[in-house]
Amino acid sequence: MSEKPSAFLSRRGGATTLCFAVLALIPPLAGWLHEPFLIRQFIQIMAMGLAAMSLDLILGYGGLVSFGHAAFVGLAGYTVGILDFHAGDGSLFLGLIPGTTNALIAWPAAIAVSMLAAALIGLVCTQAGGTVFFMLTLAFAQMVYYGFSGWTLYGSDEGLSMGGRSELPLLDISDNTNFYYFCFAVLLLCFLAMRAIVGSRFGMVLRGVRQNERRLAAVGVPTRPYRLAAFVIAGGFAGVAGILLANYQTFVSPGDLSWTRSGELISMVVLGGLGSLIGPVLGAAAYLLLRLVIGSYTTHWAVVFGPFLILVVLFARAGLFGFVVRGREV
Repeated sequence: MSEKPSAFLSRRGGATTLCFAVLALIPPLAGWLHEPFLIRQFIQIMAMGLAAMSLDLILGYGGLVSFGHAAFVGLAGYTVGILDFHAGDGSLFLGLIPGTTNALIAWPAAIAVSMLAAALIGLVCTQAGGTVFFMLTLAFAQMVYYGFSGWTLYGSDEGLSMGGRSELPLLDISDNTNFYYFCFAVLLLCFLAMRAIVGSRFGMVLRGVRQNERRLAAVGVPTRPYRLAAFVIAGGFAGVAGILLANYQTFVSPGDLSWTRSGELISMVVLGGLGSLIGPVLGAAAYLLLRLVIGSYTTHWAVVFGPFLILVVLFARAGLFGFVVRGREV
């Protein structure tokens, strides 16, 4: 006998609440264990988890396999870093735009850059589907990657160091604990926003695109505008993740928008659970913590992680979150 939907939703909601409760308790746990490193590690987990969550919005719900999603993460990070660079030496970006370390100016600009890039790339990529879409997103992302790799003013391959974290009124995010709880609040708000999106009529159409786009088109639903809108929205949330990552690292580099970073995000989504939103955060935690632990023993940590990911795909098709909620595919 199948499980009642209400029972499943209750368990799903309970598991989601538990995930956020654990994240909220990390700073006091780090203090109790005298391991401040845990706070920095989980800041990275939340930032990467948000990036993976934004990818899940189009991959898990829309069936759009983007291998260039990290470009939007990196573009936002570079926007913050470049504005910080010009604020430091008093010069103008492109001879027109003054630099700033004010988060209320730099961060909206970073999100706008990510969304604009997503709109321009999406206009081309969403005309196709399947393998063509996959290859187009990869091609555009590589163009962005090589553009920043050759931009000598901002460090080329060596990247660009920031003078510090952005300045946020009323909150000192240079303190790791303050920054941790700020990242936690941002992650929670973005999760609630994305959950509202996937639960709306827009979200239902997006899921229909994943399941049978031709049928939707046959009944008169224009699918491409929905795919493009989802792509741009996901790019915006990826930009938020890029802002958090840039401030966490106080450094940006072409590696932040490379195809390998996009591959990591896809691995996190698959590992945590497609179409669950909170699953990618769990996937990010598993990925980064496994890399940390295994990497302390060998530089060839991927040799161990690869078989682990294969086992998850084979025996927990809904990912780690789905396995926790039900023990089988969600």
